[in-house]
Amino acid sequence: MTQEHLGTALVTGASSGIGAVYAERLARRGYDLILVARNRDRLAALAEHLTNETHRSVEIIDADLNDRAALAAVEAKLKDDASITLLVNNAGIGTHTPLLDSNVDTMTRMIDLNVTALTRLTYAAVPGFVARGKGAVINIASIVSIAPEILNGVYGGTKAFVLAFSQSLHRELSGKGVRIQAVLPGATATDFWETGGLPLDNLDKSIVMSAGDMVDAALVGFDRDELVTIPSLHDGAKWDAYEAARQAMAPVLSTNTPAERYTRRER
Repeated sequence: MTQEHLGTALVTGASSGIGAVYAERLARRGYDLILVARNRDRLAALAEHLTNETHRSVEIIDADLNDRAALAAVEAKLKDDASITLLVNNAGIGTHTPLLDSNVDTMTRMIDLNVTALTRLTYAAVPGFVARGKGAVINIASIVSIAPEILNGVYGGTKAFVLAFSQSLHRELSGKGVRIQAVLPGATATDFWETGGLPLDNLDKSIVMSAGDMVDAALVGFDRDELVTIPSLHDGAKWDAYEAARQAMAPVLSTNTPAERYTRRER
């Protein structure tokens, strides 16, 4: 039986870790691939492996998304290639180093990649998706988007942006044929930790999920049309309660008078 062709998925940060797993899983689902990352050798090896294993078309773009010219080239690809039906915004960097011990230029580069590049790539893809009435964006956020105290504040802030951006896009694009998913991984067994100077061996194994398990769980959430998927959260009712409380506050957050507790003078 011929496998259904689902279009082309463009995956950023695809040379290793979560991005490489997404590439493999999506190819097996029936997507052709455009893989984006800085390391051309890793991309080429992954592309050859996936082509041999899945017989899908795999294109590679070696690009540093912190470089504006390279980012613009990927934006152009998203705008011009009508075969693209899925964008996986996975590229990102993070740190566990406290804010006061971090270099501000390094933090700015983190914002540029985690926020600016993700935003620009989404802006490049979504108009075409809307025009064709079909497409999806998967944004890889983090549990620190709702628990920013856990790690570095700039990292948490960038991931809070990804979640808020996804929620807003979901509302804005409702009924236009475009699906949005924000994935909030917990600690995942990738080179994120080693790069940040904290080897995985230093983490409690009970909190670390394999990249394969994380992506598989996230794709189940994608298949269920979830807006927010938290693979590590076993009690889904906790998220439902959190979201219900947030939604209940929304209609009363803006009024023409100050809340009474701010107008009473303490004696």
